[in-house]
Amino acid sequence: MSRKIAVKLIMELRANGLSQSSIARSRHMSKTSVNEVFRIAEEQHLSYDEIKDRSSDEVYHLFFPHKHAEETVYALPDYDYVHNELTKVGVTLKILWQEYRDQCTATSHLNVGYTKFCNGYRDEVARKKLTNHLTHKPGVIAEVDWSGKTQKLIDQVTGDEIKVYLFVGTLPYSQYTYVEPCLDMKQNTWLNCHVHMYEYFGGSTVRTVCDNLKTGVVTHPREGDIILTEAYEALGDHYCTAIMPAPVRKPKAKASVEGSVGKLATAVIAKLRNNVYYTLADLRVDVLAALKVFNDRPFQKRQGSRTEIHDTIERTCLRPLPVHPYEPVTWFYNNKIYSDCHIVFEKNHYSCPYQFAGKKADLRVGDSFIEIYCHNERIASHHRFPYYTIDGWSTHDEDLPESFKQAEWNQERFMKEAQSIGASTLAVIQLIFENTRLPERAFNPSKSVLKLAKKYSAVRLENACEMALKTLRSPRYKHLEPILAAGEDILYAKDRDAAHQAETASTTGFIRGASYYGGYDND
Repeated sequence: MSRKIAVKLIMELRANGLSQSSIARSRHMSKTSVNEVFRIAEEQHLSYDEIKDRSSDEVYHLFFPHKHAEETVYALPDYDYVHNELTKVGVTLKILWQEYRDQCTATSHLNVGYTKFCNGYRDEVARKKLTNHLTHKPGVIAEVDWSGKTQKLIDQVTGDEIKVYLFVGTLPYSQYTYVEPCLDMKQNTWLNCHVHMYEYFGGSTVRTVCDNLKTGVVTHPREGDIILTEAYEALGDHYCTAIMPAPVRKPKAKASVEGSVGKLATAVIAKLRNNVYYTLADLRVDVLAALKVFNDRPFQKRQGSRTEIHDTIERTCLRPLPVHPYEPVTWFYNNKIYSDCHIVFEKNHYSCPYQFAGKKADLRVGDSFIEIYCHNERIASHHRFPYYTIDGWSTHDEDLPESFKQAEWNQERFMKEAQSIGASTLAVIQLIFENTRLPERAFNPSKSVLKLAKKYSAVRLENACEMALKTLRSPRYKHLEPILAAGEDILYAKDRDAAHQAETASTTGFIRGASYYGGYDND
């Protein structure tokens, strides 16, 4: 509602001879409002003596009857009551507005809308500076941020310093705090820190208030919807918490974590400043130990400690954690499903239902799993191979057609053809089949090897296979073809034959006559 014009005061000052400009300037009033009161007084021939015995509201209603009629239709909210009720557990502005609306209906008054109700309360809080007196409720908010202060590791090889960043999360009600040192501030690190924080707290909160960092917030306009990154929004859904970025350049919106950052600079960083760390694991152990001391320390202006209030009150108000923790994921789009019913990711193979062979699929990749999607439908899920694995095969039997599961005579034919070339070639083909889960997957590698006999001759292929088997566990085309192209098999065969001849010569005896040694027969 607009502020009422002080009509009675203006009339009193007018009777004392003050001009319109003087009244507006001395009383900090709008000159338009003062002019309007003067105009109405002249039109209705009203003087101060006629109204001096009436109340200010009566005088106002006398001068502005239409505004009086409008104001009596609406019932203004009692924002002092609203502010006190908000300190109670579970009470929200939405609930209080609904109660106010029901009261207006009962008294035949119009109610202001929800948006005006909230804006009015916001203005009242700003006018009376009530922010500092608002009590937090347990289990409602978790505030998160990166600490401006950092720690360091020492590289054991070079001796260089490695910067370590600190993730900080705080529950405003109990001031219970979580800290985790990290080597970077990338999106997956940010998300994993949230997972560890919720586990440390023993549950998630209704809201998670963060800063407007790029790894979490795409856009935060003054008007309109806030857009979070897909992964950050997925984390919020997984833990049933509303991710709510704080207003831009308004640290008061997450005052608890801002305060914790400053206190932790003393409780953690300063305490560990003289220690030298070479691994992140060692640093984390000491940080958690210092953090426990910080949380267990009694408050100076409040009964109990952070740990005590969290364990006795706030922990029971947190939402339970999901059965499986959230894993940050990365999407890889338009990957081909090959005719062998497998898709390739990081040089490893993962099976898909044979009906999707030849189509494109999207991969949802986490730290420990891979999910395969086709047309936004998940068609397969696998445990992800470790980063050091190459040419791994993860195959579900149900993904393959029956023809793939039946042994065929082709394998026997490959063996016979290899045997006709030589024992070493047969050994190479046998190893290819032994190291491949599906016989069909060995067909192409075996064909590639046997075709080398037509290109270079069967003898040279046999020599190349013999040479490769001495140094390789399972030779393939990629190993044999360079040997043959460079002629290394020819040199190997010559050296082998020469060595064989020398060995034969050293083990063979010669009988020489007496004349060789200078002997004579005596007559």
